[in-house]
Amino acid sequence: MEKFNAFKLILSVLIIMALGALSGIVTASQITTWYAQLQKPFFNPPNVIFAPVWTLLYALMGISFYLLWNSKSSLTKNMALLFFILQFIFNLAWSFIFFYLHKTGWALAEILGMWGLIVLTIKYSFPIQKWAAWLLVPYLLWVSFATILNAAIYILN
Repeated sequence: MEKFNAFKLILSVLIIMALGALSGIVTASQITTWYAQLQKPFFNPPNVIFAPVWTLLYALMGISFYLLWNSKSSLTKNMALLFFILQFIFNLAWSFIFFYLHKTGWALAEILGMWGLIVLTIKYSFPIQKWAAWLLVPYLLWVSFATILNAAIYILN
């Protein structure tokens, strides 16, 4: 690991959180309209749970990105960063596909791809910076739950 860089840490966390918040803002109107009308499974959490969970997960993702970005250059680091960026693009796209386009089936296919990219990010992060990998585990667990929830909503509707 390279020397601590406060600027990189703050930038990493702010960018990840800002893009995550923007994604939420763009799709927020759909929560009380379209999403409210869907049939949901019994294990669907209350809507108030999602914002704090995603805020925490985006903060952890930002720290993870910083740890990777701030580590010594290598091909494995580059792969970890590539997979991180790809999974994050998928993360942002999922909200748009699910909430804005109302394509629950396409969102399910997309979230499965995102899940795989998160696994690859963790795999490539681990040899570079173990904490960068471990910080993504809660995110992987939440996306695993979200995948099941997405599948249930697709089936019910």
